[in-house]
Amino acid sequence: QVQLVESGGGLVQTGGSLTLSCTASGGTFGATIMGWFRQAPGKQREFVAAISSSGNRRKYGDFVAGRFTISRDNVRQVGYLRIDSLKSEDTAVYYCASGPGTTLSARPAIYDTWGRGTQVTVSS
Repeated sequence: QVQLVESGGGLVQTGGSLTLSCTASGGTFGATIMGWFRQAPGKQREFVAAISSSGNRRKYGDFVAGRFTISRDNVRQVGYLRIDSLKSEDTAVYYCASGPGTTLSARPAIYDTWGRGTQVTVSS
């Protein structure tokens, strides 16, 4: 089973940009779909984006409004999430996840491997 480690979180000012990374090991990253979720204090885990194994299909949460971009590099076994025009409400722990299926879904249940998360804090 693939193992995932997120990185790239930190403290960023409102309006800035940030790129999160999800580094995979212990499996074939290119054979899995990948998703990003986030969870703010007191809130439920929220779907952000997902990408197919080859990278040719993408799905975004309704709140994204063009500010989020998901991508992947299967040679390096790294997934990415770029966040532009950061807002205070983007403050959350961001998790990457992988799964064996082909359907891109906002349902956490289809992802069987999760990273431990990286904190993004947006200051105003």
